[in-house]
Amino acid sequence: MQPQFILRLSSPPVFFQMTGKALPWLIGASLILGAIGLWSALFVTPTDAQQGEVYRVLYVHVPTAWMSMLLYVVASLYAGLHLVFRTSVSAVMMRAMLPTGAWMTLLALVTGSLWGKPTWGTYWIWDARLTFELLLLFIYLGLIAVASLIDDERKTDQLLSVFTLVGLVNIPLIYFSVVFWNTLHQGASLSMSGGSKMAPIMKATLFVCVLAMWLGCAALAMARARWQLVDRERDSAWTGSVLA
Repeated sequence: MQPQFILRLSSPPVFFQMTGKALPWLIGASLILGAIGLWSALFVTPTDAQQGEVYRVLYVHVPTAWMSMLLYVVASLYAGLHLVFRTSVSAVMMRAMLPTGAWMTLLALVTGSLWGKPTWGTYWIWDARLTFELLLLFIYLGLIAVASLIDDERKTDQLLSVFTLVGLVNIPLIYFSVVFWNTLHQGASLSMSGGSKMAPIMKATLFVCVLAMWLGCAALAMARARWQLVDRERDSAWTGSVLA
């Protein structure tokens, strides 16, 4: 049943119809959770004993940093699917992830710099994690440039898929940089092993902020993919009713 559902979702009209129904729910949930997370981050969570009020940047920095990596992983999954199945849906979803991922990476770098100034005494150092995150931004921008080569869309999709998969090697370097190298950057804010010393209300607020960011990024990428798909399939019969 599951393979049939995936195969059905790869059909452009089905994908367009289903994502059209999902978008309002994603946007609404993202806005509600974002408002709750922001309110809790500013007015409910306690002041950090060591960093004071400035630590509240965490509630934006950590979600954007996680999304910068997650979006690239998802784009890579679609890149792999496109190399195997050559579907229009996989191609537009891969392309749609890139601008959103680039914005998340830029926001992670900016908020990290604002957080670093009062805690490290400088906006930027060539720390391992910061350097690999900056490299991720350059990878995103390079892939967006490749995606703009539309002389032969199918060849561009294949080239973009290969380059996206090659760039995937940077993701584990970002994630494990605090383990492999001597770095000023703190370790994981949340740990599956239970090593985090964050107060429960801080953890809950961070999870809400991360979920809000994830839903918002999903909505942005989905909306972008829908209209890329319509443009790509504009000569198909199903697009007539959409454009009408």
